[in-house]
Amino acid sequence: MSADGVDLKKRRLLTAATSVVGAVGAGYVVYPFLAAWAPSEKAKAAGAPVEADISKLEPGQLLRVKWRGKPVWIVRRTEQNLSALPSLDSILADPNSDMPQQPDYCKNSYRSIKPEFLVAIGICTHLGCSPTYRPDVAPADLGDEWIGGFFCPCHGSRFDLAARVYAGVPAPTNLVIPPHQYLSDSRILIGVDGEAA
Repeated sequence: MSADGVDLKKRRLLTAATSVVGAVGAGYVVYPFLAAWAPSEKAKAAGAPVEADISKLEPGQLLRVKWRGKPVWIVRRTEQNLSALPSLDSILADPNSDMPQQPDYCKNSYRSIKPEFLVAIGICTHLGCSPTYRPDVAPADLGDEWIGGFFCPCHGSRFDLAARVYAGVPAPTNLVIPPHQYLSDSRILIGVDGEAA
């Protein structure tokens, strides 16, 4: 006890107990505010990677999946499609994919990890329309140089089967290639960077 009759041990104990209770109480008050800043489960799911089964995709077919609210196309290109791609370089706006519209591991002539499969976000880089898949060769309405690809009917933008934009159309850049990786020969994970399994 002190000279004035105060028990210092009790005072320290009460001060420590009050501090602990105050800290716990502050935690209960602050937690709801901090939790409100965290993304909702729906938001977490919207940004989550998406797995796609490509085992049944035939040459020339397109598979559509949704990732982050956007359509993602997976096209299994034919040997004819792949051999014809270099012939378009002179009429494309960005044939070498110099604009960063794809991960580094897809910056090649096919814009893909595996040449056979194209994985691209199906949104036109002009005004956000969704182009149509037109695998047919040289329909009259698309010109003699058309060897198949994607056509945006809204404003006439055209993309080849490597999702590269033709020169002289409204779309300014190639279609975006999302981050993706192969989990196996038959499964692709979209939304996670990686290379072939």
